[in-house]
Amino acid sequence: MRWGDSMGLLGVGRVGVAVAAAGAVLAGCMPWQGEEPQDKKDTGVAAAAKASAAAAGQAALLKARLATAAKVHANELGQIPVLMYHRVVDKPTTQDDRTPQQFRAELERLAKEDYVPITAAEYVTGRIDIPAGRHPVVLTFDDSSPSQFDLDGMGAPKPQTAVAILQEVAQRHPGFRPVATFYVTRDMFGKTTPEEQAQMLVWLRDKGFDIGNHTRDHKSLRGKPEKQVSSEVAAGHRLITELLNTNPVTLALPYGNQPNQKEWGRKGVFGEISYDYGGVFLAGYTPAMSPFSKKFDPVGIPRIRSMDKTGDCAKFCSTAWLDWLKANADERYTSDGDAKTVAFPKFKAPFVVKRYTDRVLAY
Repeated sequence: MRWGDSMGLLGVGRVGVAVAAAGAVLAGCMPWQGEEPQDKKDTGVAAAAKASAAAAGQAALLKARLATAAKVHANELGQIPVLMYHRVVDKPTTQDDRTPQQFRAELERLAKEDYVPITAAEYVTGRIDIPAGRHPVVLTFDDSSPSQFDLDGMGAPKPQTAVAILQEVAQRHPGFRPVATFYVTRDMFGKTTPEEQAQMLVWLRDKGFDIGNHTRDHKSLRGKPEKQVSSEVAAGHRLITELLNTNPVTLALPYGNQPNQKEWGRKGVFGEISYDYGGVFLAGYTPAMSPFSKKFDPVGIPRIRSMDKTGDCAKFCSTAWLDWLKANADERYTSDGDAKTVAFPKFKAPFVVKRYTDRVLAY
């Protein structure tokens, strides 16, 4: 039920009264010129009673939903961790690499702390449908490495790839959705033919995964003219649509570098290719804002690099930020369990984006 529904339902009672009154006026115009027939009286009373019962039922439902939101301390204006991964390999060679053991341990932590994965597309469009009391997390993978995803001869994810590990953790933790967003480039998981590349993307899409644009050639967009920025983004867009026949919803900037005008990456045209994304992702360093909050910036959505508390990651990578969100639970996005509402404590009302005000459930 949407927040405004109760007002509409209360209006139903007034409609019932108006209908009854209209019936009385019409009765005076009828040939019998007397008291309204009993069967018509009964019909009017029944309609009014039905409307009143419906309004009472809706009011009770609203009360129950408010109670649920308050019980779980719902805060759907809170912060959401968007985690950034690259390769998942046994022997890391860069600061962006994670071992299969490290990746698995982080997923286990997320599951135990009541996080539920959603895709980047679901996040930016506000389609966050997770159980009450749970917290969304967006898992993103850049550069389409074979260590992230590959298939064996039977069409199953190869062991120790990121997708296989994610599915294994999800099997052990019911409710932990095995979904993520892959920001692909021309490398396309090491596949070289269009048929192989399409096979990979179709498998991911059919399993609920999300495919995002990372540009075809992974060149920095910083300092380039608008036409060149549009060319780079459009080439990545075409790469996906020709293989998958599905438009990507989000873009992850190569190296996290924004163009001179941030909007160039989100929306543009080059040749016959046009793109208009719901969100553009950076490469660090903080949790992201709820899409329902006025603080949400669709052209500069931060991500968090997956890493332990070492060096510059002592404060700004995944372990540190997950610790912070756990210690500051009132700052974290917590669901009320109803995807049709935006629930939060009443004092946060000034921060709701205007287009979502008809979904507000403030307690």
